[in-house]
Amino acid sequence: MADVEEIIAESIRIYGTVQGVGFRPTVWRLARAHSLTGSVWNDADGVGIHVWGTTWQLEGFVRSLRSETPPLARIERIERMQLIDVPMPASFEILSSVNGETHTDVAADAASCSACQGEIMDPANRRFRYPFTNCTHCGPRLSIIRAVPYDRANTSMSRFPLCSVCQAEYQSPVDRRFHAQPNACPVCGPRVWLEDTNGEILETADGEDVIGTAQRLIAAGKIVAVKGIGGIHLACDACNEDTVERLRRCKRRYRKAFALMAKDIAVIQRYAFVDEASRRALRSAAAPIVVLDASGESVAAAVAPGYTTLGFMLPYSPLHHLLLQQWERPIVLTSGNLSDEPQCITNGDARSRLAPIADYLLLHDREIVNRLDDSVVRVMAGKRRLLRRARGYAPAPIALPEGFTASDAILAMGGELKNSFCLLQRGRAILSQYMGDLENAYAYEAYRENLARYRTLFDHNPRSIAVDLHPDYLSTQLGQEIAKAEGIELIGVQHHHAHIAACMAEHGVPLDTKPLLGVAMDGLGYGDDGTLWGGEFLLVDYRSCRRLANFTPVAMPGGARAIIEPWRNAYAHLQQAFGWEWVRAHHHSLEIVQAVEKQPLHNLARMIERGLNSPLASSCGRLFDAVAAVLGLSVDAQLFEGQAAMELEAISAPYFSAQRSNVYPFETVQSEQEGWVIHFRSLWRALLQDLSEGCEAALIGARFHQTLCALITTNAMRLARAENVDRIVLSGGVFQNRLVLEGVSERLNASGLRVLSPASVPANDGGIALGQAVIAAAKVKARALCERKGQV
Repeated sequence: MADVEEIIAESIRIYGTVQGVGFRPTVWRLARAHSLTGSVWNDADGVGIHVWGTTWQLEGFVRSLRSETPPLARIERIERMQLIDVPMPASFEILSSVNGETHTDVAADAASCSACQGEIMDPANRRFRYPFTNCTHCGPRLSIIRAVPYDRANTSMSRFPLCSVCQAEYQSPVDRRFHAQPNACPVCGPRVWLEDTNGEILETADGEDVIGTAQRLIAAGKIVAVKGIGGIHLACDACNEDTVERLRRCKRRYRKAFALMAKDIAVIQRYAFVDEASRRALRSAAAPIVVLDASGESVAAAVAPGYTTLGFMLPYSPLHHLLLQQWERPIVLTSGNLSDEPQCITNGDARSRLAPIADYLLLHDREIVNRLDDSVVRVMAGKRRLLRRARGYAPAPIALPEGFTASDAILAMGGELKNSFCLLQRGRAILSQYMGDLENAYAYEAYRENLARYRTLFDHNPRSIAVDLHPDYLSTQLGQEIAKAEGIELIGVQHHHAHIAACMAEHGVPLDTKPLLGVAMDGLGYGDDGTLWGGEFLLVDYRSCRRLANFTPVAMPGGARAIIEPWRNAYAHLQQAFGWEWVRAHHHSLEIVQAVEKQPLHNLARMIERGLNSPLASSCGRLFDAVAAVLGLSVDAQLFEGQAAMELEAISAPYFSAQRSNVYPFETVQSEQEGWVIHFRSLWRALLQDLSEGCEAALIGARFHQTLCALITTNAMRLARAENVDRIVLSGGVFQNRLVLEGVSERLNASGLRVLSPASVPANDGGIALGQAVIAAAKVKARALCERKGQV
């Protein structure tokens, strides 16, 4: 008679994004398939399992856990321990959640799955045209959660008791809505309605529901505020020029491109080129806005004035699918706010703030707890790259590289523009969703609220706080306040060091790696020497940063006004390179010279000479502004950050590849005091000559882009050889310019150097909080090591 294999018991712990994603029913199903007994439950650590079976059964079970993970789940690690002196149960059960100190993840909101889409379009289904249909594979997560564990009682769905049918689904492990916390139906769930700006509820026509009425109003040229998952949007017909123009005026968003939504890929392809990587991004669970090259049919010119790209997304909630069901053209779907303010999330806020913009409001009674802007993605250099990390991505954790596992808890406050903050603990970084520009009072208030909510949600009690060195950043000042109030350490982190370190962490560069070369190109950042930086070549590891080379510092006459008015940068660059008298004498007929001549140049020259409100900045961003202004783009003012540079990229793109060999000259000079400095006198001389000879602005722009790629590559290769490094990190907002990123990457890769550039974390200031966090953690670890050595 064959021996009966021994039954053993194990305690299995699953860490990662494993709550609210259908993980427990998957465990239940797999345990039954492998003839195991035991139990599974949620707690603040993630998912716990007690299981009994043979060694062969348990090994197969654990393999299945990894290979048959639910669509939205992400296993970070599995820990297994022998279970002793616990009675063996007769079956496998799903237990209630257990509270405790939070160590688990919160899932990101996910686009509607195909099964839920099918239900809302099926007249025979009880959820036909129900806009809040969801299951464990899709729907709201972060946007509705107040606390962990992720149970219905801890979400904004707590006020909607389940009907008997939904309750049966919720309790059945074989149902895809088992423990789907937002589960609902027309009988028991949230409701949607349509009202005018006076608060009057609109009656629907026979055979039409409120979403159908909203659809009809949009087709008639109306602007409708639409409450979605993470915020309220403004929707209108993207092909109606008058309506889009009216939306711009009322929203006070005069130049920045509007986002578009279309019902499917086929509609998008009529208006833009969709490559395979972009197609996958559009169809992903995150459902971001994807920046595509415009091609084919045209939307209203006011959708993206001055640009050759369009930002498209697909419907990501049942409400959006129903709204777009009959549409064969795109709609504008832009954030419900005045320009630069945070998006509205409450019905009351929408009624007061959007009444001057919208004609009607399509609202519902499910509370949005956490505001989430739409994420933005662009495929560049062969990779999907996040330009804005928000809905669908946040707050997914970022696993930190080797060496950071036992780091102390760190709170990193982020920057001033495109802010996000970061919580570092237990070897992971939780990077918040996009918060916006903190200079706006509404945005700063939302930043403070979300910071407090995240700290509560993730039980985060930092030992140190990391801040930018700039003393005037509101994030820095708040970090100082928190550190003082809670009696914890404050660590200042240089802006461009943070840019490079964030990219290093994203790519898994270990803590104790040898230094590598960082190329940081952006608008502005406070330097170690108290001046403004922005065109930097740095020797970097996580603990230290040494400046090797930089763009020549140029004055910013008027200080912050020079960021808004590009002509000031043009004047400052040309004044420094030649003196204005020479420019006037040799190029007096150029439009930029005539425009600048109308300004109070005597006062500006004195300001620069005396250093009055004219800080020096080695900024690549301000160089872009200067070139754009000289070429007639956004000369007097740019209405949003980066406008001039984006317009310059747009006109240059068609000519860029053909101009690779037509590079303007530049100089790199070494001095004992300043190291290597890159000068642009020769560049400006050649560029002005081209312009004076009637060369097309777009062609000059393409040559400038190629010149920037060449000078970055030439200096990076020389410095890499001198410092004996083989890896180069590219980061900063300038590398969101596709021409620059692809041009530099191609040249450096061809030289045999390994190039790292941001993809899952934004290259702009939306990513620096991650860099701040890992730099602070590295410095704390280094200090602790020195202290231990001192005690030996």
